Formats: sequence, C-alpha cells, structure tokens
Amino acid sequence: MGRAFEFRKGRKMKRWSAMAKAFTRIGKDIVMAVKEGGPNPDANSRLRAVIQNAKAANMPKENVERAIKKATEKDTANYKEVLFEGYAPHGIALLIETATDNNNRTVANVRSYFNKCNGTMGTQGSVEFMFDHTCNFRIPKGGIDPEELELELIDFGAEEVFEDEDGILIYAPFGSFGTIQKELESRKIEILSSGFERIPQITKKLSEAEVADVEKLIEKLEEDDDVMNVYHTMEE
Repeated sequence: MGRAFEFRKGRKMKRWSAMAKAFTRIGKDIVMAVKEGGPNPDANSRLRAVIQNAKAANMPKENVERAIKKATEKDTANYKEVLFEGYAPHGIALLIETATDNNNRTVANVRSYFNKCNGTMGTQGSVEFMFDHTCNFRIPKGGIDPEELELELIDFGAEEVFEDEDGILIYAPFGSFGTIQKELESRKIEILSSGFERIPQITKKLSEAEVADVEKLIEKLEEDDDVMNVYHTMEE
C-alpha cells in the first residue's frame, strides 16, 4: 500500500462528518460547476462528478436539482476558489481550500484563526509545494480486481488503486481527473464519488499535547462556512 492509502486511512473522511456542512459544501460545488460548464450534467463533467458526490453524501435529489436551478440565476453568488497557506503551532504546515463569494471576509476570518491559535499565515507558495495535488475516484467492488484495474489504468495516469470497506479507490495526479473519469465512464463502471485531495509528502509526529494545539486551529478553520478542506503535515 502507498501514501494515498495511508493518507485516506488516517483521515477517514472526517471533514464530512457533519451532514449539514457537507450539503453546504456540495451546494457551493454545484454553483461553481454550473457557472463553469452549464447546467447539463451530460455536457459538464465537473457537474457530473459533484452530483455523484451528492448521492454518496445522501443529499436528496430535490436539493441537487434546486441547487442547479439556483446556480443558473443571474443574481446567484459567484464563488471563487482561494487557497490559503500557513503554519500551525509546532511547525505543522497547513493548506486551506476555500470557496468564497467575499474574499475580504474569508481572508480576515482565516487570519483571525491563525492569530488566535498561535499559528502563522503564510504567503502564496510557502507550503503548497509540500503537498501532492491528487484526484481520486471511488467505485463499487463488483468483482473488480484492484491490481488488474491498476495495471489497466496506469496508461491513463492512475498511480495507486486499493480496496477498503466501501469500495475501490483510484488515486492519480490532479491533471489526470478528466482522462480517468472518461475511461471509467466508457467502461460503464459506476463512479460512486470523486474528488481532489492534497497528500503531504512528509509528516511530523507530535506529542499528545502538541496535537491538541494543532487540532484547535484546524477545528476553527473547518467550522468556517467558506472553508472546504484543510490539509496538514501532522502524522495521524
């Protein structure tokens, strides 16, 4: 098993634990996908992927349809993806993905969390290089051999394929998302969910007290409605 497996095992999809928060984030993803490629999922691969994720999070179909309809209205907020970087206490690098319709508000909030929790907000590029930007797909097991599938998908960019209790996961570099999505669809393999993650290249082990200091900052960030994901270099 490789780094993607260990990373996934450590995180356990913790950020999706609050269902209401997950629905809010998926709603923003739908708006951004529709603004970028239109409301027709057949012609918009990003929207197709978000709808799959909505199903995986048990988001009601009517909520998805309502979000797509709302996103086509002219006065709907236009969310922008903004990346923040910095350090938590004890030298732990943080990468924060946000989706915001008010950048000034988001910057002020993120800075205040760093200040309150003894962290340091960094400049652009200060920690991003410490993480590999990856894409991932979850598909049903359905008699598929993960090792065989990995060999078949290597030519499309796949780097790691492994099985867990919920299905088979495929990891690849960020830029391979569209190619692998297209290949899975052409093979009529159901995509249960898909997304992007940033995997730390090196992690740092902390004491229990130090972990608590870092988690205090991460929790404050994750509670913010504009924050989509928080990645860190702390060993889990």
